[in-house]
Amino acid sequence: MTDDIHIRLTGIHKSFGPKRVLDGVDLDVARGRSLVIIGGSGTGKSVLLKILIGLMRPDAGRVEIDGEDTTNLKGKARDKVFRKFGLLFQAAALFDSLPVWENVAFGLIQGRGMRRKQAREKAVATLARVGLGAEVADLYPAELSGGMQKRVGLARAIAHEPEIILFDEPTTGLDPIMGAVIDELIVSTVKDMGATAVSITHDMASARRIADEVAMLHDGDIVWRGPIGEIDNSGNPYVDQFINGRAEGPIRMPVHKA
Repeated sequence: MTDDIHIRLTGIHKSFGPKRVLDGVDLDVARGRSLVIIGGSGTGKSVLLKILIGLMRPDAGRVEIDGEDTTNLKGKARDKVFRKFGLLFQAAALFDSLPVWENVAFGLIQGRGMRRKQAREKAVATLARVGLGAEVADLYPAELSGGMQKRVGLARAIAHEPEIILFDEPTTGLDPIMGAVIDELIVSTVKDMGATAVSITHDMASARRIADEVAMLHDGDIVWRGPIGEIDNSGNPYVDQFINGRAEGPIRMPVHKA
């Protein structure tokens, strides 16, 4: 791995009351690489992503972006770092009351004060990058299919040309074919931009398509990390059980009986 570390997490701890979610996570991502974090539901993947982007503070530990400690930044300093990020939400999270182009340009208008005419032009150009024509710009989210909504969400995530793009379960709610289409779009978009990508998912088909490297989060820590090409021969029982979807193994899922 290159020494050009874009993201570094060191000793990240997070608990909610008595529930320990993250227990000393160490993780780094090299510039221009795509890291996918896998793990079962409730293992802390989304919490880790929120801590990385600054939406949540860890109880202990350090977050560094480009070598700068961003763990406790506030105000304008935090906003400056936040501009480096783009985020594709799990369910696209579009504003129902706004047309597509305003959804895509929301951060440009509200966050950067771009004039509406210029913002619309930028939005239409960005929609083209994700395979959507100008005729979509004036539609509303309810008029779009799930796959189109996901594309609009991706367009919004990249409209401001971020250095780092975060993907929260990018294929959730999509059929397998559309999921593959979105994954291919994610790969091509990230490479074209030269961006660093961090994704969280429990969809192994998706992980195999978009990852350079994979890290597995279990019981509050990273239990394995390696290139996607080595995951089938990881030698790690947690990884082996997870990627093969086996009920039997070291991962025990709680079952509550009525």
